[in-house]
Amino acid sequence: MTEQTTNHDETVDSEASDAGGSDSDPVGVNPEAATEKDGAASKEEGDPTAEAGASATGEGGVQSADVHDEAVPKGTADEARGRASSTGDGVADRSGLQSEFDALNDRHLRLVAEFNNFRRRSEQERMSAWTRAQGDLVGKLLDVLDDLQRVADLDLSNASVEAIMEGIDLVERKFMRQLEEAGVEMVDPEGEAFDPERMEAMMRVPAETDAQVDTVAQVFQKGYSLKGTLVRPARVSVYTRG
Repeated sequence: MTEQTTNHDETVDSEASDAGGSDSDPVGVNPEAATEKDGAASKEEGDPTAEAGASATGEGGVQSADVHDEAVPKGTADEARGRASSTGDGVADRSGLQSEFDALNDRHLRLVAEFNNFRRRSEQERMSAWTRAQGDLVGKLLDVLDDLQRVADLDLSNASVEAIMEGIDLVERKFMRQLEEAGVEMVDPEGEAFDPERMEAMMRVPAETDAQVDTVAQVFQKGYSLKGTLVRPARVSVYTRG
């Protein structure tokens, strides 16, 4: 009975020793088999970290593809070439417009200079023509002045009043002839209807008849016009009613 008990205890200790040695000794366990078992367990249980990583990787790949598609859309190269061509055309157009503007500006400046020169020449020619016209008129009047001087130099002891008056009359007719040749017209409106554009009323005279109303009664000073332009109005008296 005692031996059996002892043998039974030894047998139990031996089994326990074998079991403890197998758990603590790594040599007793096959590493490859353990790895395979862990992998299988991970697959069966489903590792949330691995699934999250795979999901993130998949979504990231899709997002990257989408970003790539947005950054480089279809036809970008053609559009870029079109923009480059448009930019080149715009630069050429601006260059052409600038050249056209410069040409027009130069033409404008030349026209302004030519117009200023033309205006100065026209003014000088007008003044020269006016001076020549005045010179011609003065030259004609100088003959009349010479005649007046000859009349003034007459010897009153040897000249009669009739001869002096005849000389003055000849000078007057010659003077009037020179004025007419120059385009001067006399305004002598006695008996005519009063014209305020050519006459200046100095006084009013009561009319004896209705036909005399608004007519010239007397000319105090004759008027003159030069080629249609009034030089001096005639000073007159005018008949009025009552």
